Amino acid sequence: MSETRSVTTERAEGEGARFTISEISHQPAVWRQAAANIAAGRRQLDDFLEPLLARPDLRVVLTGAGTSAFVGGVAAPELSRLLSRRIEAIATTDLVSNPREFLAEDIPTLLVSFARSGNSPESVAATRLADECLSDVSHLIVTCDPAGQLNQEHQGREHSYVLLMPAGANDQGFAMTSSFTSMLLSVLLVLGGGDAQTVQPLIAAAEGVVDGGWDAIGDLATLDCNRVVYLGSGPLTALARESALKLLELTAGQVVSYYDSALGFRHGPKSVLDDRTLVVVFISSDEYTRKYDLDILAELRTALDPGRVVAIGPDGVVADGDRTVAFEGLDSLNNAFLASVYVVVAQILALSFALRVGTTPDNPFPDGNVNRVVKGVRLHPLGAGGRGRA
Repeated sequence: MSETRSVTTERAEGEGARFTISEISHQPAVWRQAAANIAAGRRQLDDFLEPLLARPDLRVVLTGAGTSAFVGGVAAPELSRLLSRRIEAIATTDLVSNPREFLAEDIPTLLVSFARSGNSPESVAATRLADECLSDVSHLIVTCDPAGQLNQEHQGREHSYVLLMPAGANDQGFAMTSSFTSMLLSVLLVLGGGDAQTVQPLIAAAEGVVDGGWDAIGDLATLDCNRVVYLGSGPLTALARESALKLLELTAGQVVSYYDSALGFRHGPKSVLDDRTLVVVFISSDEYTRKYDLDILAELRTALDPGRVVAIGPDGVVADGDRTVAFEGLDSLNNAFLASVYVVVAQILALSFALRVGTTPDNPFPDGNVNRVVKGVRLHPLGAGGRGRA
């Protein structure tokens, strides 16, 4: 284990980061347990999913709020490719406020709901609205808290299957870390196929980051940057969004973050760059897509101090540069799987910035202005027009 991480861990209690550090660090162990749990329950999962996925007219929607929504954003493009069918990622915050638009087609639907606690107002509301608006809907609930309302409402219910994450995935810190990666890997294994062997290279890579890369990543927070940009293509655009959110949350907004796609960044958003910007580019495992990632990487290393431009990708495909995080043995994995390891780097970076600016990462908002489980949402009845089961 790196010396810097040991020192950071020793300071964690006093700096209000004990949970966050632990939950970033134990992700490999949680992934191993999640894969084992899925293997043990595979027959029941298949009994629930196979008849649904055999229907050519089935619509599959991945949903959640905030970080949970980004699970779907990362997974949907890869699952669409793997299953050769349309799979959509729609946030619960959109479904709940605009159900007649997003649930306009009354066709057979599988709603896959992601939630750390399952107690966010939109989590249960989205499943209820789907029942109200659709005459044929099934629910796959992927959640981390057995005491959560979403689990309690769907456990044992007809047309629902609840997939609980290992206990270690139920993060106690403010920001979702192990909950995000565990739910992401689980839905990829459940819907896309795979087993414990599939995640083993990811576990090894994440262990390498946690035990040997923490100090180098943390050093990036000492570069006197007050804004950070994350870029990624395809599924990695949603990962860039999640990474930007982690930084914004843990620093309580003291470090401004932004995200975009590799191609989209040039169309105006590049204006955010200045001499105090750090840019992180997630490199795609797809040979064609990667060309665009490497193009923007080279361009940024010309426009900025190369030491402020970081490339994260599989070993052997990342262009040489002053700042590179390269992972061995992952070049054959798709981007959604890679995202689970890439985001560990972003989590450590966000934590490092938080400690630099002096927030308490386990609770960056002690005044309660922003809450771990969202509060203050008023849910309104849909009224006439529902078509769901009686």
